[in-house]
Amino acid sequence: MLQTAIPSLHPVPSARAPMVTIRCAKPRDVAELREMIAELSAHHGDAAPITNEQLERDLFGRMPWITALVAEAGGSLIGYAILVPLYRAAEGARGMELHHLFVRPGHRGTGIGRHLVAKAREQAKMAGCNYLSVSAATGNFQAHRFYESERFVPRPVTGMRHIQSIG
Repeated sequence: MLQTAIPSLHPVPSARAPMVTIRCAKPRDVAELREMIAELSAHHGDAAPITNEQLERDLFGRMPWITALVAEAGGSLIGYAILVPLYRAAEGARGMELHHLFVRPGHRGTGIGRHLVAKAREQAKMAGCNYLSVSAATGNFQAHRFYESERFVPRPVTGMRHIQSIG
């Protein structure tokens, strides 16, 4: 089981800061996880029409499509990472895309994001991956600096992605 407890660096009114646990999401987390997905989307000026049912299907359904790691403190979720498998056919190389990384505003700058990235790296290794990939918007320099500090190497995106609706 993928779980780590770390002390919270974020000051709280109580005498003792709650422990932060990084773990794989559970069905009981779906509603709170969906709320954080909406928060991240809103931060980027996007909508998040995803439903609890869609998220539950993609995390826990007959054919799970994604993996979610959550950071929990004091009984509430304070951050998450979503992982999606990748493959480089010519190399036979498995990879994992760090599709989303989010920490709620009151907990940013406390190391939670770094712990989520570390757990994402562990999860990718357990899945037999030899690389972890992440992207950030061109002008999101704060994210670029963060990922580079986590040993991600910037690579240019080449070509055009073409999409076709099949639904």
